[in-house]
Amino acid sequence: MQSFTTLTGLVAPVDRVNVDTDAIIPKQFLKRIERSGFGQFLFYEWRFDQQGNVIPSFDLNKPRYQGASVLISRANFGCGSSREHAPWAILDYGFRCVIAPSFADIFYNNCFKNSVLPVKLSEEQVEELFQRTAQYEGYQLHVDLENKSITDDYGLSYSFDLDEHRRQFLLQGLDDIGLTLKHGDAIASYEAKHADRLAYPV
Repeated sequence: MQSFTTLTGLVAPVDRVNVDTDAIIPKQFLKRIERSGFGQFLFYEWRFDQQGNVIPSFDLNKPRYQGASVLISRANFGCGSSREHAPWAILDYGFRCVIAPSFADIFYNNCFKNSVLPVKLSEEQVEELFQRTAQYEGYQLHVDLENKSITDDYGLSYSFDLDEHRRQFLLQGLDDIGLTLKHGDAIASYEAKHADRLAYPV
């Protein structure tokens, strides 16, 4: 899994509350068996009309937001079904950080397992980010996971809370399997000591 330490990236807004996982990655695209390739379908039904034509008014389709790696949105981001495809699509599109006042629990947990940093800020702080994103074309944020801080080039400075276990997951680029494998020697030693108890009868 890709680690996350610091990120300086263009900011793109999705100014909606209760963005659910079916909006993030619609159900008709869940048939793929790979983790890659979902980015092209991110927010598909908001980005394209029924004929597959680009909807120019949707922010992610605007030229000024192309290449963004920081996504800002409103409360309860990632609600709905528990599909892990949602952070897959966000990451594959190019976003490494999602900032919102609150997240659905399962989506929030899945982000840490898929190299995406979800940051919770207050409603007022998120509103300030929306204002600055609209005001400054090419607006960027500097996200520092080591110091749990977010800054910009115009004097803004926010800190955010994150439990240490999740922070280390991203800093070290570990998922649950990777964390287990870090203890491979201890596991192998235990299995060697208890080989008779662990052996299955023939």
